[in-house]
Amino acid sequence: MNHTTNEQSDTFDFKLDRSNLYLEETFTDLKVGIIKRFTPVTPDGQADKSRKAIFVGQTSIETPQGPLPIQGEIRAKELSQACKRFPEVMEELFQGIVEEVKRLQQEKKSPIIQTPESRIIVP
Repeated sequence: MNHTTNEQSDTFDFKLDRSNLYLEETFTDLKVGIIKRFTPVTPDGQADKSRKAIFVGQTSIETPQGPLPIQGEIRAKELSQACKRFPEVMEELFQGIVEEVKRLQQEKKSPIIQTPESRIIVP
C-alpha cells in the first residue's frame, strides 16, 4: 500500500478513497496457489455494478534462498475463468522473472565496459 507524507508534518494521510472500495475474497486449493477476487463496492458496502471485479493470482516457487512469491492480475470475468487462466498467467510471470535473472547475470558477467571514443576502462 502506498502512503504519502504531508510535507508540512510527519503525519500520513490514511484516508481511504471511498470511490474506489473493493470487497476482497480469497479462493485457494491449499496446494498450488490463491486467487483473490476484488469486487467493487459502494461506500455503504453494496455491489458497485458500474465497475468490474478484479482477479489476482498468487503462488510461490521454492528456491535455494527461500520462497519466491509470484503475483499478478488474471484477466477474467468470473472465478471459473480465472481458475482456468491461473496456470498460464503464473507461467508467464515466472518466465518474466527467469528472463530478468538471466539479464542480470549477463550484466554481472561483463562488468567491464570500454567505449570506442576513449581508452578508459569503466569497471
